[in-house]
Amino acid sequence: MAVSKAEQAYAILKARIMDGTYGPGFRLVIDQLGREHHISSVPWRESLRRLEAEGWVDIVPNVGALVKTFDTGEWERTIRLLARLEGLATSLAAKNLSKDELAEARALNKGMGDSLANFDIGRFGKLNREFHELLCSRCGDERLTGMVTAEWTRMDLIRRSAFWYAPGRAVASLAEHDAILDLIEAGADPEMIETAARRHETNTMEAVLAHDAEQSGSQRSAG
Repeated sequence: MAVSKAEQAYAILKARIMDGTYGPGFRLVIDQLGREHHISSVPWRESLRRLEAEGWVDIVPNVGALVKTFDTGEWERTIRLLARLEGLATSLAAKNLSKDELAEARALNKGMGDSLANFDIGRFGKLNREFHELLCSRCGDERLTGMVTAEWTRMDLIRRSAFWYAPGRAVASLAEHDAILDLIEAGADPEMIETAARRHETNTMEAVLAHDAEQSGSQRSAG
């Protein structure tokens, strides 16, 4: 089937937002996009409305379409939703994960530890996402998998908007990964697996928010 101009425009914008070409706050000018890609203005307007509905773009009166800039509240809402979605997906996938896939997950977690030791935060983040997506990939529900992937993508964009960091959290997350794999390998009750996976995400949220509050308090005291 031929892809419509609106779909083409949407795919172009979404890809460039995802890869950081159009970063947070970037102004998306329809005339400029049209000249660059030889697509008329109507498909661009349709794609921008779609991206706005999905939460990737803000359309501001008298300004135009801007790539969304995320804040602490947006990050917290995203990780709360991701915790629920990923917890369910991991619990559903547990019975379907093969020994080879679990061994791959262990290897990814070890690679994350090596990345930390080498101060390679970029590789740590990449392997972390691969670890989580692997555990969710066998849940047997394509819609759920798509929702998890979408929220992970949103998380990546938020991290590009601001560097979220809580000392010691990365190391603790590795131990939690191993604990989740232990539960899966032991054939634990799906509710236990779901709770552990969900709690893993909320632990990150709580650590980051606590660190953020501590830093804010220190800055106020210093001022």
